[in-house]
Amino acid sequence: MTAIDPTAHLTAEQIEELGRELDAIRDEVLASRGEKDAAYIRKVISAQRKLELVSRGVLLFSFFPPAWLLGTAGLSVAKIMDNMEIGHNVLHGQWDWMRDPKIHSTTWEWDHVSPSDQWKHSHNQLHHTYTNVIGKDNDLGYGIMRVDEDQKWHPFHLGQPLWNFINACFFEYGIAAYDLELGKNLHKRRRKDPEFRARAKAVGRKIRKQVLKDYVIHPLLSGPSFLTTLAATFTANLVRNIWSHSVIMCGHFPEGVQVFERRSIKDETRGQWYLRQMMGSANISGSRAMHFMTGNLSHQIEHHLFPDLPSNRYAEVAVKVRALFEKYELEYVTGPLPKQVFSAWHKVFRLSLPNKKPKVKTPDREQELVAA
Repeated sequence: MTAIDPTAHLTAEQIEELGRELDAIRDEVLASRGEKDAAYIRKVISAQRKLELVSRGVLLFSFFPPAWLLGTAGLSVAKIMDNMEIGHNVLHGQWDWMRDPKIHSTTWEWDHVSPSDQWKHSHNQLHHTYTNVIGKDNDLGYGIMRVDEDQKWHPFHLGQPLWNFINACFFEYGIAAYDLELGKNLHKRRRKDPEFRARAKAVGRKIRKQVLKDYVIHPLLSGPSFLTTLAATFTANLVRNIWSHSVIMCGHFPEGVQVFERRSIKDETRGQWYLRQMMGSANISGSRAMHFMTGNLSHQIEHHLFPDLPSNRYAEVAVKVRALFEKYELEYVTGPLPKQVFSAWHKVFRLSLPNKKPKVKTPDREQELVAA
């Protein structure tokens, strides 16, 4: 919806050729998946479970400040690993080819209040199909933010920096709410819909399970450390939520990322779909450790192009994808985490205000400019 289309220089033939080149990259990775990839995800799952177990063990003594700090830090990292590099990617079906029933998108359940089946529908089927299409992609502003200058401004939007901050702190609950499409289903008639009621009950059960585990059972097991363990678990969830929200914001919302109108995807070809993913995503540059902690969503462009490829392969794919950006003279939006976070939040604040009205030049003023 930007005034200047950054893809206007491409012909229809070039766009379809781009699609074929991206298909070839995907096919090459699919054909080369093997034991090394399987060993990677098994190692990550094992490490995450051990870290969570050790961290919760340390929190049994969380009334000692060093134990609280160590246990909270470890639990925070374990929860991030569970959600980002493991849960998100397993639920995308990235590891279904292993045919391991324990590591499969149809059986996996994660440490999150949103049931996996509901998340897969809203994320895999809707978000990845309609990436950055206003009115179709709920990930774009989560239905509570203005995300483009062409959207009509309302006074309500003045509060979007606050709404976004609250959403960041309780991100897993925000995800569960939009998986339910809570906004449009709050209408009395919709609330009585059997399908919605069944999904709402499933979310309620998942929330109870998570709350019972994090805020009742584990604190009780800590005995005299009940309150400090409770605080540690809340802090770990807060850290996980803010981190996940930040990573996802950096992949979808920095300056330079394009958004699209519904009509723009009518009769969309494979090449055009690929091009929309390229223009509607942004990456985060950094170390291997940073890429790992983002669930490799620091390679958001590559993930949007190939959501079902194993996440450990995105780094090698990124080199080839970036070469295609250069070949077709497209902007590869990327930058360090602080820069991308600042850019995304700057956009949140900027779009919370009405558009600046262009200055109207009077005839006298125009003459002055010509004379100058």
